[in-house]
Amino acid sequence: MNNESIEITTANAFLPKVSVVVPIYNGEADLPELISCLSAQTYPKHQVEYLLVDNNSGDRTFTLLQQAAENSEITIRPQSENQIQSSYAARNAGIRAATGEILAFTDADCRPQPEWLNALIAPFVKEDVVIVAGEIVALPGKTLLEQHADRQDTLSQKHTLAHPFCPYGQTANLAIRRQALEQAGLFRPYLTSGGDADICWRILQQNMGRLEFAPNAVVKHRHRATLKELESQWRRYGRSNRYLHELHGVDLMRDTTLTECFYRLGRWVLKELPKDSVKALAGKASLVDLVSTPIGLYNARARTAGQREAKLPENAKIIEWLC
Repeated sequence: MNNESIEITTANAFLPKVSVVVPIYNGEADLPELISCLSAQTYPKHQVEYLLVDNNSGDRTFTLLQQAAENSEITIRPQSENQIQSSYAARNAGIRAATGEILAFTDADCRPQPEWLNALIAPFVKEDVVIVAGEIVALPGKTLLEQHADRQDTLSQKHTLAHPFCPYGQTANLAIRRQALEQAGLFRPYLTSGGDADICWRILQQNMGRLEFAPNAVVKHRHRATLKELESQWRRYGRSNRYLHELHGVDLMRDTTLTECFYRLGRWVLKELPKDSVKALAGKASLVDLVSTPIGLYNARARTAGQREAKLPENAKIIEWLC
């Protein structure tokens, strides 16, 4: 182990060296707030390095990263991945350059709260913990779509932690022991969705240790605000399930058919909408409640289309290794 990675342990503190890896693609607009959030972390600054990886951006992302590295009070180490356009390839580039014994992951459009790292790293004091997932909560949303997603806790780790095949944490808020990555391999660099589940499952299936949830390790993320963004999100969920089906044998999700959609929309118009409208007039329901059913069906159809259309590329089966 690199000497820089030696953990500091006192009577009241477990403070291993941590490497935070963030893939960034055209993140110019997100960088100021992201770096502000990273600078506000309460975890000891001398025990953290931030590997911000530009993934062949077309804007000024890498230039801004270099400037931030020169002027920031935290240790920012700009990296680049220009060969493979994939957030997982970018994360691998960060992992390879990292010196910490714990690798923490988030995304450029996430906003880690000040106690994020402290809470995310604390469970690793238990030697059998190899993965820790923190919670993802929504930034305040203004549109109906954002408010609906917030009502459904769409981003919450509670959904992935309850996955019927095997629990996993999303890379928007995840930490993994370096030793586990050395043994199970890195992310599949050519995979475009589902890589967080894949890497967690490969680690857990080797019985190296267990996954723990850290609910107080919070990052905030904005929900999709437009129908186009929402469709893209749910199609990606569908593609992810198809890929994980081919890689791990995960059951495919049941298709939401047009017949089912028409039936449920009819039920909504004839039964749910009148009842919820009365509640809304009485102040017991909101506009979000009125449109919950059609938004949910829109999401389900997009997910069905993504799963039906997806085909795992052969090179997406490749696993990169540290050694």
